[in-house]
Amino acid sequence: MNKTELTRQYLELLKKSLLNELYVENEARLIHTFLQILTKSPLEYSHYFNIAQTQPDLLKTLRELKLTGDTIVLNHTTADGKTRAAHELRNITELSHTMIGRKRLENIQFCVETVLEDNIKGDFIETGIWRGGACIFMRGLLMAYGETDRTVWAADSFEGVPPPTWPEDSGFDISASVLPVLAVSLEEVQELFHRYGLLDEKVKFLKGWFKDTLPTAPIERLAILRLDGDLYESTMDALIPLYDKVERGGFVIVDDYGSCPPCKRAINDFRSQHGIHEAVQEIDSHSIFWRKT
Repeated sequence: MNKTELTRQYLELLKKSLLNELYVENEARLIHTFLQILTKSPLEYSHYFNIAQTQPDLLKTLRELKLTGDTIVLNHTTADGKTRAAHELRNITELSHTMIGRKRLENIQFCVETVLEDNIKGDFIETGIWRGGACIFMRGLLMAYGETDRTVWAADSFEGVPPPTWPEDSGFDISASVLPVLAVSLEEVQELFHRYGLLDEKVKFLKGWFKDTLPTAPIERLAILRLDGDLYESTMDALIPLYDKVERGGFVIVDDYGSCPPCKRAINDFRSQHGIHEAVQEIDSHSIFWRKT
């Protein structure tokens, strides 16, 4: 087996692991368990022996979500008979190390391989990293291709998304009090990098709100800027100090353009205000990217 094929196989295995495609049956078993509890239905051993036969629709749905990055949110039935989303269960039922899905991981791979092939200088950064899966994949790509001159910057509050304070974010509260699943500690993320064998001096963490960390971050130039801040404020707080550091030929990726309206407004406003005319390309229903020319 030649080096090219080994690299391809390593990167494919890394994607499968980050997405939990390798153990998707166990994820299905866990979700089935909580569904039975929430609906006060009986749990039977036979449901777990061959989940592909007993819960084929659930397994099919989970496999589709691994591609798109969509999520399953289970529902409670409240005492008054109404249905309430059990967002807190996402801390338990979401087992993947990234929630961006295969299409967006493959976009990262395309962008990284392109800047390496075209010799576009600069580091990589993601602003808003959750469990760190996308940054782990970036670091894995650099290791797979023997690239030693770039740093992967991982910027996050490690306390979740800030509560909305800007008028553009009014009514869009996904802070830790609403979605605790989005708050992952720095120690948890570092341990996960270590688990993949990818925690080294080429990974730098920027802990804190973007407005405090990014303007003074010691980043000289970027080849890839990946935005995942969800809010108008967070998106602007990343774009304003970092966009000009993206080299010509580098990429800007926006994870939540299609799923977080405040983020979409921020991107559209920033592009308009700064005369950015490069064509936007859709990755999936959630995300877009463009190449700086």
